[in-house]
Amino acid sequence: MVVVARNWWALALRGVLGMVFGVFTFVAPAAALAVLVLLFGAYALVDGAFNIVAALRDARGDRGWWALLLSGVAGVVAGLIAFAAPAFTALVLLYVIAAWAVVTGALEIAAAIRLRRHISGEWLLALNGALSIVFGGLVLVAPVIGALAVVLLVGAYAFVSGLLLVALGFRLRGVARQSPERVYRRAA
Repeated sequence: MVVVARNWWALALRGVLGMVFGVFTFVAPAAALAVLVLLFGAYALVDGAFNIVAALRDARGDRGWWALLLSGVAGVVAGLIAFAAPAFTALVLLYVIAAWAVVTGALEIAAAIRLRRHISGEWLLALNGALSIVFGGLVLVAPVIGALAVVLLVGAYAFVSGLLLVALGFRLRGVARQSPERVYRRAA
């Protein structure tokens, strides 16, 4: 607790950056989508490179090293594709999100049908499943609107999360100003 309180500013800064990104997504959603795709590409590239290094270092000692190597190669390829064809990457990502929403929605409806014998209010799960299917269908039919919806949702999350982190950071600032004995006593 004391370490977190002493570093309150890091949480507050992280929150401010989240809020700035959230506002950015609402002001320039197309640019925000491009940034998200490039961040994904950078992450996939670095993660893949680290997996390749780890696999090659373990090649003699572990029989499963090849799976890590394949994972690394897939990550590097995904990262390179994201940089070379960001629009294609965004479209594929949207189709994955849409397929996930449709499959999840269908499974939720099936679960609601099975649950109606055991609980009341199962219609809420079925309604959520239907909403997921509609969302997934809309993304499949109109991927540009789906991309905008996903970006705005990420932006709203980033802004609200950032706001909460700033508030927490300033609360921890107050804790950090207290004497260490009082902080330890309060945490116990």
